[in-house]
Amino acid sequence: MKYFETVHERNAAKITTLIAVLIVLLLFIAGTTYLDPPLEYGVAVNFGTTDYGSGNIQPTKPIKSQPKKVVEQPKVEASKKELSSPSKTKAEDVLTAEDQEAIAIKKQKEAEAKALAEAERKEQLRKEAEQRRIREEAEKKKKLDALIGGVSNSEGTETGGEGPDSQAGDKGQLDGSPYAPYEGLPGSGAGGVGYGLNGRGKPNYTLFEGCENAYGLVVVDIVVNQKGNVIEANPGVKGSTNVTSCLKEVAKKIAMSYKWPQDLKAPTRQYGKVVVNFTSTK
Repeated sequence: MKYFETVHERNAAKITTLIAVLIVLLLFIAGTTYLDPPLEYGVAVNFGTTDYGSGNIQPTKPIKSQPKKVVEQPKVEASKKELSSPSKTKAEDVLTAEDQEAIAIKKQKEAEAKALAEAERKEQLRKEAEQRRIREEAEKKKKLDALIGGVSNSEGTETGGEGPDSQAGDKGQLDGSPYAPYEGLPGSGAGGVGYGLNGRGKPNYTLFEGCENAYGLVVVDIVVNQKGNVIEANPGVKGSTNVTSCLKEVAKKIAMSYKWPQDLKAPTRQYGKVVVNFTSTK
């Protein structure tokens, strides 16, 4: 049987054989070296049987070690048996449940006592606040009574009264000031004068003549100090009728002549009115 039919096949076989022979030769000539015994790797450890030792002779076999002292552990078998006893475990479970229930009841009682104490504390604070409010109102009323001359109620024991009306009484309000002006105008007779200044008693004044054959009603706004003197006068304000410059001048002189009793409790500037009614001489 013929294996290589062509020239190329024969040449390829020759070349392959030559290459194989060269590889085998290279393996023999430049192959890897082998050491017997082989090199050791890692860290060498000395032969021995313990973690300690002394002396200069290295034994080749394990040496006999000193007897070790054995420390006996206390026997707890009975305790273990007691702990593992079903009856005791059951009793402990019952005690634990009872303790938990007692603790829960104790906590509940403590919470209730705390809530009750807090409610009592709030109630006490409320009562104290209410009492403080009542005291403050009483003190305010007392100061107001002292400020307005001791007026406390309409059913008191004082006699007399004040007001521009014809009916007897003390015109005003309980929480008002005795020095406050009335609404409306003070009365005045024909050919006379009237005044409106509260809480100052009866004044003295001087009449002045002038403006013959003139008549009219002159209303004068006045300001009175604590000494009872008129320090300002403005004639001819609202309510005046048939006012002339002459009547205004005479009315102002009459108003400035007013003198009330001194009152150091009165306002430093108390406002009031004076009404002068001029009638014709014909």
